[in-house]
Amino acid sequence: MSKADNMLSILWMLRSGKKMTAQQLADELEIHVRTVYRCIDSLCASGAPIIADSGPNGGFQIMGEFAESPLLFDTEEQKALVHASVFAKEAGYPFTDALNRAIDKLKRYTNEKQLHQLERHSSGISVLQPPIDGEQKSFLRMLEGAAASGQTLNMIYAKGRDGNVITRDYDPYGIVHWKGQWYTVGYCRLRREIRNFRVDRITQLELTDQHFERPEDFSAKNVLLNQLLPDNLLDDSLVTVRIQGHEHVLNELRQHWLFGHALTDQSSGEVVFRLEPSSLQAFVPYFLLPYGKALTILEPDMLVMKMAEVSTGIAEHYRNMLSKSITPPKEIKWEGKDYKILNHRNHKQPKQS
Repeated sequence: MSKADNMLSILWMLRSGKKMTAQQLADELEIHVRTVYRCIDSLCASGAPIIADSGPNGGFQIMGEFAESPLLFDTEEQKALVHASVFAKEAGYPFTDALNRAIDKLKRYTNEKQLHQLERHSSGISVLQPPIDGEQKSFLRMLEGAAASGQTLNMIYAKGRDGNVITRDYDPYGIVHWKGQWYTVGYCRLRREIRNFRVDRITQLELTDQHFERPEDFSAKNVLLNQLLPDNLLDDSLVTVRIQGHEHVLNELRQHWLFGHALTDQSSGEVVFRLEPSSLQAFVPYFLLPYGKALTILEPDMLVMKMAEVSTGIAEHYRNMLSKSITPPKEIKWEGKDYKILNHRNHKQPKQS
């Protein structure tokens, strides 16, 4: 470690309130004892009130008033940092190794009581997020670094479900984590406009010799939201969607990122949204389908028809699956919650539940 790191580490260790000898400090930091003395001399010259006691029970300690300096973290601040690290790591934060080292330092230079409290707080919070692989973390590090240095990237990107890949030069202005996904927002030199891209669809990134200047006051978060969500709920191209249902179902719809943003009216047992027509033909039916009979779509008819189409397609898919698992099926007879399948050639199928 550098001299500055050693000096800060000594401050952290003395902040615990324990009296420590130069040899104990040297052993803890794995440095020479003479280095400890030089660091303490520099700290004292900088105004740190370190007291040295001689004798068998002697050692260095720091005055209590300095230990509570706002330049150091109090208990609540330490807890907040540990909790923030849990969120960051589970979200796929690309600099997890550096984050872990920082938290290790935080725990290393606390006394036993403080460490026990930190461990209790860190074990009391959990975050569930879809895991991301090492390659995506590598891309995130490149994107963040290129955004900071203003360096253009050559990017190969897989577009949509068809898997078609497109190569483009791209100026990354920032990265955004939203709803379990990482996005990058910047200037696409192929399309000559500001675009956003999902990082999990990037297949290759390479640095180029080109550079760029990010616009002043640019907000990657605001640009992403404006591109993904409609700007004006009164836009004539949007479609009114009225849904009735159980209150817990409507609450879940209101909390969803798309429906919550598009909410225009609500009353007891009913909500009204303004959505893009393309979304009603794409993912909205699949999101509403699991709620089954717990909701009723009052309008538009096009969404009701799409729900019926999707439901029929799913039912047919499972019928085909069932026909392949039982050879050859002749009849499915429903009896309440039970059913029995009758086969050809007088083969009796036992009743299943």
